[in-house]
Amino acid sequence: MTNEMKEIREKGAEYFFLLCSLVSIGAVLLICYFIFSGAYPALRDIGVWAFLTGDLWKPTDVPPSFGIFNMIAGSVYVTAGACIFGVPVGVFAAVYMAKYCPRSIYPVASQLVSLLAGIPSIIYGFFGMMLIVPFIQEYFAGNGNSVLAASIVLGVMILPTVIKVSEVSIRAVPKSYFEGALALGATKEQSIFFVGIPAAKSGILAGVILGIGRAIGETMAVVMVAGNSNILPDSIFKSVRTLTANIVLEMGYAAGSHYDAIVATGAVLFVFILILNIILNIINRGAQTSGGLS
Repeated sequence: MTNEMKEIREKGAEYFFLLCSLVSIGAVLLICYFIFSGAYPALRDIGVWAFLTGDLWKPTDVPPSFGIFNMIAGSVYVTAGACIFGVPVGVFAAVYMAKYCPRSIYPVASQLVSLLAGIPSIIYGFFGMMLIVPFIQEYFAGNGNSVLAASIVLGVMILPTVIKVSEVSIRAVPKSYFEGALALGATKEQSIFFVGIPAAKSGILAGVILGIGRAIGETMAVVMVAGNSNILPDSIFKSVRTLTANIVLEMGYAAGSHYDAIVATGAVLFVFILILNIILNIINRGAQTSGGLS
């Protein structure tokens, strides 16, 4: 009877986990169906190429114009800027946390990084509005609402993701790697940067890609500091509008073809995130195949 009850419980647990997996898969499929079915009318009427490469977004004109190239470029600009600001700081901070941070300080530093990840995005937006935008306005060109301001804010926002994932990856490198490098005459810095980091590169890249996904999908903080002008900026001090900003600014009053174009914008953003996830899976698979550490 005990064995039978144990078997029933194991089967029940198996079916429960299967149900949870099916619910997760179903949710993803429903989201995909909603996004792409809603985007199809706009892509059919406008044309995929015209929608992606058009530089005019004038939904109130007759006939209306729907082109998102400037917004795609804006999303790429601010995401690249976030990587320039956030990735080096995040990786070096992870090296400090993993290899240099004293044990007495580590719990506090780790909690602060976790707190950074839990701050709402609108608070980051306020931080950018009150500090970064006025600083750029006073010491540089423009009114402060710019690619640079959005890049700095997003760079701070991706820090906890990059730090946490990179730290775990660096700690996963066997101590024998570092000890072997030290035994051969390398300094501690050389053993970290020429042995440890290359061995943990797949995990660090995974953290960077997750940070990029966070940056490209961010909305409120960008809306508050980017200026939201639908132009192709020729300077980091110029205003910019991203795909996410366009959705949140116009979804409330969009109707008809305008609404369809907004949903199509979300589909383009969804495809970007999907591509990032595919890249992340390829990196992890490559690390497992080569016996790398992540």
